[in-house]
Amino acid sequence: MVQNSPKAATVPAASLPPRRSSLDRYFAISRRGSTIGAEIRGGLVTFVTMAYIIALNPLIIGTVPDINGNLVSGLPFMVDGVVSGSNSGATIGMVAAATALVGAVMTIFMGVYARFPIGLATGLGINALLAASLVLKMTWAQAMGLVVWEGILITILVLTGFRKAVFKAVPHSLRIAISVGIGLFIALIGLKDSGFVRSGTGTPVTLGVNGNLFGWPTLVFCIGLVVLIILYVRKVKGAMLISVVGMTIVAVILEALVHNGPYNDGVNIHPTGWQLNVPAITGKLWDLPNLHLLFRVDMFGAFKGGPTVVLSVLLTIFALLLSDFFDTMGTIFAIGSEGGLLDKNGNPPYMQEILVVDSLAAIAGGLGSVSSNTSYIESASGVGEGARTGLASVVTGIGFLVALLLAPLVNLVPSEAAAPVLVLVGFLMMQQVAELDWRDLEESIPAYATMVLMPFTYSITNGIGAGFLLFAIIKLVRGKAKQVHPLMWVIAVLFFLYFAQGVILHWMGL
Repeated sequence: MVQNSPKAATVPAASLPPRRSSLDRYFAISRRGSTIGAEIRGGLVTFVTMAYIIALNPLIIGTVPDINGNLVSGLPFMVDGVVSGSNSGATIGMVAAATALVGAVMTIFMGVYARFPIGLATGLGINALLAASLVLKMTWAQAMGLVVWEGILITILVLTGFRKAVFKAVPHSLRIAISVGIGLFIALIGLKDSGFVRSGTGTPVTLGVNGNLFGWPTLVFCIGLVVLIILYVRKVKGAMLISVVGMTIVAVILEALVHNGPYNDGVNIHPTGWQLNVPAITGKLWDLPNLHLLFRVDMFGAFKGGPTVVLSVLLTIFALLLSDFFDTMGTIFAIGSEGGLLDKNGNPPYMQEILVVDSLAAIAGGLGSVSSNTSYIESASGVGEGARTGLASVVTGIGFLVALLLAPLVNLVPSEAAAPVLVLVGFLMMQQVAELDWRDLEESIPAYATMVLMPFTYSITNGIGAGFLLFAIIKLVRGKAKQVHPLMWVIAVLFFLYFAQGVILHWMGL
């Protein structure tokens, strides 16, 4: 006798969970409380707040000659004793194209492989170090070779599990402090990039031009910030993107009417000019990219010389490594916390994958001759807009690919239109300060040092280093050394060497 199998319980169609697309399932869009629309908006906001690097990086590394008098392109900086404008212009175009390409590839890789809403591009700080210091002693190809070595070392640390272990060893109070400090830091970046805050005469910083808010660009920033706050408090979807696009249109119209011009035209400083990008359409709106810079790398040339030269190079790589290592740590904590993406232990999903991509980005930046690529804290703007998954990073990366062909159009976005987003995101990240127990001095003093030194020294790494050192020292003098994770002691020693490297090099006569 054949028995009929019991019938499955009938569930009303209305109560069945909606079918999710493969895109939704892969990126866990619904599971992270997001939508495809929110991811697209967030990815676009991250792109427009990062796009300045396409214009800024060429000015940093594309206009400085190396020890042989050549630009990063290999073209001579001077011809017959006169600065070659054509060589500089060609090199700037090459750097812009390579910057956009490497940023696009690594950001898309982050989205698809690590599924985390972070954009990557050339890191500010390391590129300035290359231009202001390293190429005075070596060629551009050799300097980029050191960047590749630094990326290889970080990748090894990731694959061996050391970098992930360090992340997990950081105490909760310092994680909060890192996020809050970065919030203050990116707010300062926004205020500075807009010209709202500047270096003062007799004071470290001042309001606007000599203490006064003056000029059309400043007006664009102020209106943009007020509009953004109004949209945000009224919970308008796409508030940040609306603000950036709207104020860019206003800026383009203003520039067409008043011909305000740049802050620095290469000859003179114009205090009321646009800080980074001039919102004016000049020449063609698109062009084929010149990718001549790719793979112009000398991996071993910088090591040629005696033991002193080799030691100096190794210390340089160590400084690059620490900067990349801990800048990324701070960025991941901050983005994860802002988006509610951290688990109960304070760790993001796919941490190992995130670290692998970020480490390989350093190598890619060196091979692309655009300096180390790293995770951008400006990604917090996209998270503030609603981005929660790697789909947003894919959108950001596509933005960089479009910029390869439409660089003039991308450069229409002035920093004054994008900066309000950074200021508002700084506020959002600052809210976590309420989680700190300020009465516990062992926890709060290191946290305080971390928070204030990030904006005051304009460095995420410096803030993290000071906080780690003070945490270890205070626990030691209070007889609680066992409460400090062994890896924290290792990091504290490394940061001691990091802060003392100037004294060490001076003592060695380097």
